[in-house]
Amino acid sequence: MANNVDNFIALANFYNQMTSIMSAICVQKGGIAMENYVGRFFAADVLEFITQYGKRLEKESVANPQISDLIAKFNEQYEKVKNLVTPTQKPIYEMTLEEFEKVMNI
Repeated sequence: MANNVDNFIALANFYNQMTSIMSAICVQKGGIAMENYVGRFFAADVLEFITQYGKRLEKESVANPQISDLIAKFNEQYEKVKNLVTPTQKPIYEMTLEEFEKVMNI
């Protein structure tokens, strides 16, 4: 079980390093806003994965108070960018019109 917490911490560290690099790239590209950087979609997907992993840790009652605080922090960040994540693929006949338009980029 401690291995799961270690994996979560490694994922959290990866995300933090990635966002630092993304910021540096935006500065190097002329100071573009993070909201306009194409990598923001990948970052949102990574953040979604981390939050789901954290929720599993909490369900297993493995997370200690410090990890729970970190999970809550990532959940807050995810709520701000959850509209940027890649949609889960499901068959077209099960999609709503809005989901279909988003997948088809209409």
